[in-house]
Amino acid sequence: MDIDIDACNGCGQCALVCPVQAIQMIGNKAVIDEERCVECSVCYRDANCPVNAIKIRRLNWPRVIRVPFSNVLATHKLTGISGRGTEEMKTNDVTNRFDFREIGISIEVGRPGIGTRLENIELFTIKLSKIGVAYEKKSPITELLVDEKGYINEEIKDQRVLSAIIEFKVPDKKLSHVLEIIREVEKEIDTVFSVGIVSRIKENNTKEIINRISQLGFEVRPNAKINIGLGRL
Repeated sequence: MDIDIDACNGCGQCALVCPVQAIQMIGNKAVIDEERCVECSVCYRDANCPVNAIKIRRLNWPRVIRVPFSNVLATHKLTGISGRGTEEMKTNDVTNRFDFREIGISIEVGRPGIGTRLENIELFTIKLSKIGVAYEKKSPITELLVDEKGYINEEIKDQRVLSAIIEFKVPDKKLSHVLEIIREVEKEIDTVFSVGIVSRIKENNTKEIINRISQLGFEVRPNAKINIGLGRL
């Protein structure tokens, strides 16, 4: 993003809406910290700049990688989908991506207000690849992995984005290994992350997965999504 300093009248509306605090008012003018900016375009869309001082700049590689991981209206050219992850974890009742002997897992690294560098993704993927997880093929993050060891392209590691989601599945018996890795990375990472777990619920046994996760030392938040089969109708 660019701000026309000559046109800016110092209203500060763009600084108020920026989700990563990349815009500051200096000398009654709005100034963008290019390093902190994740190219989400929120200032352009939602600041309602009264003098149209906010402009969209054409980006080159590797900075352009920031856009699809930060701008909710952007589409990943590598995958053809929009958003930071796929819908597979939300539509399993239709797609049957995970059966009763598998666990689907998402790890969302970063969030509005904080963001993340893509190098933080490697902290997870290198360790996860060692235990043989199956990455979601259409996930934007999967497309960024350059080998089976979980490394990502060196050119984009220092790029800052709003958030990115690692999506994969493992056999049921590997759940404890995955959670152990998450605990290890928690000590190393310099941003926030959240973990989502997808399981098939057996009849009259909705708490089995919750009990397992709790026994492994993780707090289960009360914001689960339960699909009751309406998708197939």
